[in-house]
Amino acid sequence: MPNIRPLTPELQKTAIEELNEKPERIDQDIAALRLWINQQPHLSARTNDQFLVNFLRGCKYSVERAKSKLDRYYTLRTKYPEYFAGCNVDVDKLLILFRIGTCVFLPRPLHDNGPRIAIHRMGAYDPEKQSLIDINRAIGLMNQIVLNEDDYAIINGVIHIIDLANVKMAHISQMTPSYAKKMTVFQEEALPTRTKATHFINTPAGFDTVFNVFKPLMSKKQQGRLHVHGSSLETMFEQIHQKYLPAEYGGENGSYVALVKEWEERISAYRNYWVEEKNYGADESLRPGKPVDFESLFGMEGSFRQLNVD
Repeated sequence: MPNIRPLTPELQKTAIEELNEKPERIDQDIAALRLWINQQPHLSARTNDQFLVNFLRGCKYSVERAKSKLDRYYTLRTKYPEYFAGCNVDVDKLLILFRIGTCVFLPRPLHDNGPRIAIHRMGAYDPEKQSLIDINRAIGLMNQIVLNEDDYAIINGVIHIIDLANVKMAHISQMTPSYAKKMTVFQEEALPTRTKATHFINTPAGFDTVFNVFKPLMSKKQQGRLHVHGSSLETMFEQIHQKYLPAEYGGENGSYVALVKEWEERISAYRNYWVEEKNYGADESLRPGKPVDFESLFGMEGSFRQLNVD
């Protein structure tokens, strides 16, 4: 028997019907993925059952796609430590940024057994004092806990609500093409969590211009999951019932301020995990076969190849 968390009956049904999970084969699929990892001289990766099954589920049990995602996951975190939380994480420093409250995952998933919901408040930080790159690394500490522990996010995906209230040009100027490319590739090619929808609310003047520049960086499937609501939340409530939002948005899904504190405590309790992460990563000098072409992956100037994800 694999050493993994038991699923609720609803999640197990979804895993079987939508992610191609065959409970009787989980041990074999995990073993195949672990064997491949152990045969890669350039990879030092976690190989516990739960970590590997999360990647298998995120790739709908295509072992080949799970291999690719795991490779990208460790390769990008090692190559770009300034963008992604990986080894050498200063938890205390990043917790200072996390307390600003730019993002939280909510306790109740949509419909109580659907996708996990994350709310991003990108206008919460001061762009004169903090950088979007550092803010994103701080959020990455929470994202890692979700990746490791949240079966709703792994199996049903994640809905992102991007609240752009108080966002100024100084915030937008930090969203460079280079930053956007790295975030898109990491999200679509390295993480097992799948984005089911992204909703933009309280959009500032000039948002459409910026939105149209960055939209082509995403896969066609993800472009079809983007929803812009302007300053009215009513159209979003048609897709996400208000009760699944925090109290600050008139809902019943916790208090945003209190959730930031709760997540801070969970992140702080994860310190040993980040100490262990120093043992994992990718060494490109040991990669067999063709080296990763990072210029091709991210493009040079404005060009950026299309990604195909589920």
